[in-house]
Amino acid sequence: MSEGPEYTTGSGNVFRDLGFPDADELLVKAELALEISRIIEHRDLTQAQAAELLGVDQPKVSALVRGRLDGFSLERLYRFLNSLGLDIQITLLDKPTFRKKAGVRVVRETREGYANKREIDDSKGSTE
Repeated sequence: MSEGPEYTTGSGNVFRDLGFPDADELLVKAELALEISRIIEHRDLTQAQAAELLGVDQPKVSALVRGRLDGFSLERLYRFLNSLGLDIQITLLDKPTFRKKAGVRVVRETREGYANKREIDDSKGSTE
């Protein structure tokens, strides 16, 4: 009798699991790009309209919404979010004692409270 398929529990950061040295930054950029894409979709903006708001050309918006983030720094993504009417707040917190390593997290807060919460850290399995 088979015991079932084998699997490995991920760390919560696919970039870390794949061995990227800048995994935390890559995940933060992906989360911010996803939020920008959601805003564009929620507002029913065309890529051309979004490009005008963000001060870039339409192919850059296309790359962004497709997750091709090589040409986008964190600072540039922050500026895009500001252009879409969102404030960026950076809060520094002490690392919880149950984790060995500090991490980064992206939290989207609305007037009604937290719209979504994405933790970007190694609390799910890493013991570094």
